[in-house]
Amino acid sequence: MNHRQVIQALIALMAAFFVLILSGTVVATSLPVIVNDLNGTQSDYTWIVTANFLTMAISTPIWGKLADVFDRKLLIQIALGVFTVATIVAGFSTTAGWLIACRAFQGIGVGGLMSLGMVAIADLVSPRERGRYMGIMGAIMGIAQIGGPLLGGVVTDALGWEWNFFLPVPVAIVAFILIQVTMHLPRHKRKVKVDVVGAALIAASMGLILVWMSIGGKTATSGGFAWDSPESIAMITTGGVLLVAAVLWELFGTKEPVVPLRLFAQRTFALATVASLSVGVTMFGATVFLSQYLQLARGMTPTESGLFTIPMVVGSLLASLLFGQAITRTGRWKGLMIIAAVVLSAGLALFGTIHYDTSMWLVGLYMAMLGVGTGGLMQNLVLVTQNQLPATQMGAGTGAITFFRSLGGTIGIAVLGSLLATWVAEKIATGMQALGPSALMDPACASSLEALRSGTLPHPSELCDPVRTVIESSYGDAIAALFWLCVPLAVVSLIAVALLPNKSLSRKTAVQQLEEELGAEFVALEPIDARGDLAPVEGGAPLPEVGENDEHAGSDARG
Repeated sequence: MNHRQVIQALIALMAAFFVLILSGTVVATSLPVIVNDLNGTQSDYTWIVTANFLTMAISTPIWGKLADVFDRKLLIQIALGVFTVATIVAGFSTTAGWLIACRAFQGIGVGGLMSLGMVAIADLVSPRERGRYMGIMGAIMGIAQIGGPLLGGVVTDALGWEWNFFLPVPVAIVAFILIQVTMHLPRHKRKVKVDVVGAALIAASMGLILVWMSIGGKTATSGGFAWDSPESIAMITTGGVLLVAAVLWELFGTKEPVVPLRLFAQRTFALATVASLSVGVTMFGATVFLSQYLQLARGMTPTESGLFTIPMVVGSLLASLLFGQAITRTGRWKGLMIIAAVVLSAGLALFGTIHYDTSMWLVGLYMAMLGVGTGGLMQNLVLVTQNQLPATQMGAGTGAITFFRSLGGTIGIAVLGSLLATWVAEKIATGMQALGPSALMDPACASSLEALRSGTLPHPSELCDPVRTVIESSYGDAIAALFWLCVPLAVVSLIAVALLPNKSLSRKTAVQQLEEELGAEFVALEPIDARGDLAPVEGGAPLPEVGENDEHAGSDARG
């Protein structure tokens, strides 16, 4: 594809990513309101988020492998279609269970778009040039992140939370049309079989283990079970056995594994996976509870909490854009990623010091630091990994690295959500005892006490002052403790990034690499691309010599 066609295809992908981010951010700030309106519990709140990440994590490597076998453009459209239909149905939810089911189907579409989108970018742009366009994409996603919470808060306050699910639908339709018209990806003619057994084993094992993490240690009334209960033992044992079977099958039972475990022998892939797991926990697991902190510990409305997430989004936007431009201009990535990891670790540590009455200026500063850390690491870890992957395993390898990041986020949300529910309940019980009988018997607090006994999540503004203080301090201190738990994981990310081999970025797209590895007869372009115009994005700069992507030829790739 020539430069103009590449830009058009990237715009189509950006529109699809915009839908993903917008759909998530418009809903995030209204989740406490949604759970309250649907008579949900803290467990329901966690499951509404967890279900999405669970299916996203499970489906990501499967989508990635399918990208090495089938038409990538068609797969992207299927994933976008699944996501859109699930989003529409979610808007009509009348129970928490209904919404959780829809969020699960949304996750399948998200997993496909996240994995397939990154593979498509690898087809279109070389690693050296990719930083620039990823930076632009990060800026566009930042707009959705900034506008989403604001829009979601306003819509929730003015029209009702249901409309937050309907808002992204027109954008999704536009994205679908743009992909159909502008995207012309190569069709790979490799004759490989889809690893159905491996996909089933991975889905079953990870599903059981992640569900066990999510509901283990909870009471029966909240839909859980004790850790030492027969249900718990049976679930984790079955999940563990299936996981061992999945690993053995992927290693020895198939020639085309869904998750290519042998790639872990490559230092870059192994270290990037470790860093992605840790970043996933901190990015998804910790930050997802920020809206609860702002609304339940600070008493903000959905609109106000959306406004106060702007520092984190701006930090992520600037880091993604500036780091991407710097990487494309200089070809140097490692120092920037180390800086991002240091800022992330410091931001999490500082967030561990917050209370329900901490200055919002400090909270905003800590949010900005989290944004810079995640924005500088997330996409660049994928970039560095793709720079080392063989073109024939670009889909499976990209799907795998995205899978482990999503897995970290899913585990983080499940574990941290479970801990938060337990800690909040304990702190509320302790705080209510400290109030004394006179406050508990006050008629003005009767409705507040009844709401707490029902297990729902009342907004602080609906509570009497003594009970409100207990609720706000309980959530503030409990959420701060969650951030402290994420600090060691951020340090692990820092160590993994520091140990990554500092290989220069290639100037060849995945399509060009595939032609070199398999021969041009294995790559059939759509009619519009039949000329074989594979000029670099910059408009025809000379291509590097073959061998530039070799593990030991990094010095030849410098531009």
